[in-house]
Amino acid sequence: MTVWLFRAGKNGEYENKFLEDNRIYLTWDSLNFNLKSIESKELLVEKLMEHYDIEKKKTAINWASQIWPMARKIDVGDYIALPSKLNRTIHIGVVKSQYIYDENLENPYFHYREVDWIKEDIPRERFDQDILYSLGAFMTVCKIQRNNAEERIKEMKNNGWQVPKNKRTVQLVDESEEPASIDIEEFIYDQISERIIRKFKGSKMETLIEEILKAQGFTTFKSPEGSDHGVDILASSDLLGFGSPRICVQVKTEDSPLDRPTLDQLVGTMSNFNADYGLLVSWSGFKSSVTREVPKHFFKVRLWDSKTIIQQIFEHYDNLSDDIKNEIPIKRVWMLDKEIEE
Repeated sequence: MTVWLFRAGKNGEYENKFLEDNRIYLTWDSLNFNLKSIESKELLVEKLMEHYDIEKKKTAINWASQIWPMARKIDVGDYIALPSKLNRTIHIGVVKSQYIYDENLENPYFHYREVDWIKEDIPRERFDQDILYSLGAFMTVCKIQRNNAEERIKEMKNNGWQVPKNKRTVQLVDESEEPASIDIEEFIYDQISERIIRKFKGSKMETLIEEILKAQGFTTFKSPEGSDHGVDILASSDLLGFGSPRICVQVKTEDSPLDRPTLDQLVGTMSNFNADYGLLVSWSGFKSSVTREVPKHFFKVRLWDSKTIIQQIFEHYDNLSDDIKNEIPIKRVWMLDKEIEE
């Protein structure tokens, strides 16, 4: 069994289609020829240079290294790891078919394999840091094999998608051994995420969210423990808390992504408190059943997962209390964007 990293678009734009169709697609724009007709990777490089009028052979070689496995290397029974760009989770699937090319499908869905998504929305925090490091490769398709990743992911499956006790490793993959540049931004989010969940477990997460809202200029009220009546924090933009907008905030720190009933509960609670808007916070993210409801509630509800919380910390860090800054000491760093081709 081999584990393959697959990406559903730079911004996750194809992710829901992958999950709903039970397929992985090779979403290369206008790649409208059968890959099985190409006998070798070297010939594929030549074909890509001609097909896309590529000047740099290095670019074509890079593309071919990602396209070739779809038709020639991935086997039935292999695992697919699909990191979500919609929330901080990872979907795991098992390949169920050989490579299929269908020229009648719309661009860019000509190439696909059938997949059984055996577990969706696994929080990233459940994976060891070195596996997350490998899953951060800047590739649409690549093989994941560092530090016996295949066997360890199988062990997680057999343990309810948790790392078995006494199996967790803190060793990071040597960056010099990694075949491609990694997504540094995602790697940084993983590190900060680990720090936050360690410092703000359980009800302490409500304190962090309240401090972020205060840093944004809101006046807040946090419900005492055990008596929230369906709301953890109330917030208003007025100095004394009497003005609008009025926001109901529900904070969840469960180890699993939230499902639809929690969203429905918040919508009902908003009317009970005469709130204008609702904010649903879930450190472990949201199941697809929730994210599909986002358009319906766009003008009333916002969803914050761990990545959004970290983004809010970045944006309002200067206005956070000294206590929060001491728990989450971070600094701004500028770097080259590796996604932009030189």
